Amino acid sequence: MQLNKLAAALLVAGAAMPGAAFATNGYFQPGFSVKSVGMGGVGIALPQDAMAAAINPAGMVEVGNRVDFGVSLFRPDRSASVDGTFMGNSITRTYSGNDKKNFLIPEFGYNHMLSPTMSLGVSVFGNGGLNTGYSTIFPPFAPGMGVDMQQLFIAPTFAMKINADNAIGITANLVHQSFRANGLTALCNMMSADPQNCTDQGHDNSNGAGVRIGWIGRVAPSLSLGATYQSKTSMQGFSKYRGLFANAGQFDIPSNYGIGFAWRANDALTIAGDYMRIKYSDVPAIANGPNPGGPLGGDPNGPGFSWRDINVFKLGAAWRYSPELTLRAGWNHGDNPIDSSNILFNTLAPGVVTDHLTLGATYALNPQMELSFDYVHAFRQSVSGPLPTSFGFTGTETLSMSQDVLGVSIGWKY
Repeated sequence: MQLNKLAAALLVAGAAMPGAAFATNGYFQPGFSVKSVGMGGVGIALPQDAMAAAINPAGMVEVGNRVDFGVSLFRPDRSASVDGTFMGNSITRTYSGNDKKNFLIPEFGYNHMLSPTMSLGVSVFGNGGLNTGYSTIFPPFAPGMGVDMQQLFIAPTFAMKINADNAIGITANLVHQSFRANGLTALCNMMSADPQNCTDQGHDNSNGAGVRIGWIGRVAPSLSLGATYQSKTSMQGFSKYRGLFANAGQFDIPSNYGIGFAWRANDALTIAGDYMRIKYSDVPAIANGPNPGGPLGGDPNGPGFSWRDINVFKLGAAWRYSPELTLRAGWNHGDNPIDSSNILFNTLAPGVVTDHLTLGATYALNPQMELSFDYVHAFRQSVSGPLPTSFGFTGTETLSMSQDVLGVSIGWKY
């Protein structure tokens, strides 16, 4: 009966929920549940709800029988400022990438204890994504230039306690992603191995799979440690955009790994921290530079975004103010994956944000039901670099982004 309920929940959640349309640790989200995000995105050693598998699958056996559903409003502000010329004509001005300003991102988690030491559950979430839309833009881009990339993870998870102090877990990451690019005709005609499948083809979809494993251990009465690893997720290529992304439209999801701690200072205060490493170098379409030796698309040597591997540091605190109310705060710092060497390509995807301030709270309506809230401000960050003279440019471009997020979730313990 419980397996039937899990299968039904997985089907409904996967069919109904889109992936995230913008995120800020590169293109990953800073955290994967409203509770986690309120503490800077921590969770490797501090599971709090049935979204735990998105960070560390071992945490699912610690959260008990529960269902969680949430939604977050993302409001990114992205722009490109140019001081220069194209083919001798001035293009100096600031161009807004905010044709779409608001994004609603849902999340869903279900967990069931098979026994006191084993659990089976599923977490459904947007891993991250990118969205830009420039109604006015400089050539060779065309008005309306932009991209929309979304990634939806469906993560069935098994976790178990191997003894009183240690738990392990494994998640099968089942991923659906979609992508659209507009306004790149001139660039594709100049550089693509397949200009007919490079831009303005509408949304294309791909599916793939990977795995995440994790461990949580209590090493002292008040201190827990955790570790997690996610494999590279191999995705089908985007056939409509095989002339844009390296290796004939391949856009895999990079591997990542992390460690974390949770320290219960007293009955009211918990402090937690995570370190994550995201390996954007796993994916040629993301990591390749502007001149790796091949045309756009075609083979693994096609140009990409020049993104570097990044380190992400998260620190958060939760204070139980009363039996009903818990308050949270946190800080999230991620390296900027974009440098100045490939500024033009990253007009499409200005994921330059590094620092986030987060706040959150949970209010228990009764012993079984709770409401949680979070707020994130991603501080404005900019990167400047030279425009390529080989394309007919002179001058420099500056990419900027900030973001605000409001989230709310409801949790039910059964």
